Amino acid sequence: MKLTSRKLLIGFGVSLLISTSTLTSNSYAASPRINYLLYCTGCHSANGSGTPPNVPTLRDELGRMMSVPQMRSYLVRIPGASQAPISDAELTEVMNWILEEFNSDTLPKDFRFLSTAEVSAARKDPLADPLKYRAQYWNSYED
Repeated sequence: MKLTSRKLLIGFGVSLLISTSTLTSNSYAASPRINYLLYCTGCHSANGSGTPPNVPTLRDELGRMMSVPQMRSYLVRIPGASQAPISDAELTEVMNWILEEFNSDTLPKDFRFLSTAEVSAARKDPLADPLKYRAQYWNSYED
């Protein structure tokens, strides 16, 4: 009887090892929406409205910004995005989700989604003063 129980336990252990070894880390990856909720809503709120000028809105305006090359990198270089504890690929997915979810009506006709390579390069150069950069390439909330 003991031998049968031991065989069952070993068999169960082997089955568990095989089944978990076939799972990739992507099996546990959060969706872009979940990562947005985890890492962005503290400042920008669940609906992306923010509290301008200190916390810019993520709604509609970002779509218009995408027509200015320097503003594509701005989205990733702001401290909250550049320092988020997620991978470059996950950040790319979050940014593209924000653009599609909150800005689909204002994106340029020739818009192309951000690439992981683009996000990775921009993320390495975080902005010390996002409002100053924004005023230089886009507009100031005071205008």
